[in-house]
Amino acid sequence: MEYIRVTSIDDPLFGRMHQLLGKVFPPEEVLEFELWKGPLEDPSIRVFVAVHEEEVVGATEYRYYPQWNIAMTDFTIIGQPGLSIGRFLAKNREKDLQELAHANGKVLFGMFAEIYDPYEREDFDFGGVKPMNPFVRREVLSHLGYKRINFPYVHPSWKNDGEAVKGLDFCFLPTDEQIIDIPTDLVTSFLKDYYAVLPNKPAEWIQMISELEAKETVELLPL
Repeated sequence: MEYIRVTSIDDPLFGRMHQLLGKVFPPEEVLEFELWKGPLEDPSIRVFVAVHEEEVVGATEYRYYPQWNIAMTDFTIIGQPGLSIGRFLAKNREKDLQELAHANGKVLFGMFAEIYDPYEREDFDFGGVKPMNPFVRREVLSHLGYKRINFPYVHPSWKNDGEAVKGLDFCFLPTDEQIIDIPTDLVTSFLKDYYAVLPNKPAEWIQMISELEAKETVELLPL
């Protein structure tokens, strides 16, 4: 299996990846094809596909933020069972991020991720791909060390229609497993930056940020 970076919407691998995105994610979670042009050309956004026998069978997008020494996993797609695609993507992503942090003179502090909460919302089909089942993914990510950040989470819809997307938890994977809380300033600064591309923020999101900013730290709880 090959771990190949995609940097252009003209790359045939991107077309196959975008089809996979549309297959496994709800429409409000998928950025339109043409709107990927800028992100793919942004050197700070890293999109990789797992290629097996010339077929795109998985993908992951993530970013490293040197100013905070953290990363964000935008998504991870496992397109087929029985190939250990999840482990393949996770190990290659970890290696890449540690190299980026090392180049920044640091050891990676941790990584954010949005993780579906199937106990709150159960209508996620994910294209019928069993490894993408949110119950399965949640347990896998818990095994990897992700913790739930203790606040009720919503995010702006990627349709930029001002709607709030619910049914997810905002989580953090600390490199140091002894960390039990993180500064709220890190969380709010990151979320404001991450969703700056979407000008139509829902009222629920604005209220969420305001409530977080009233605190100094926020707990990391079991996922």
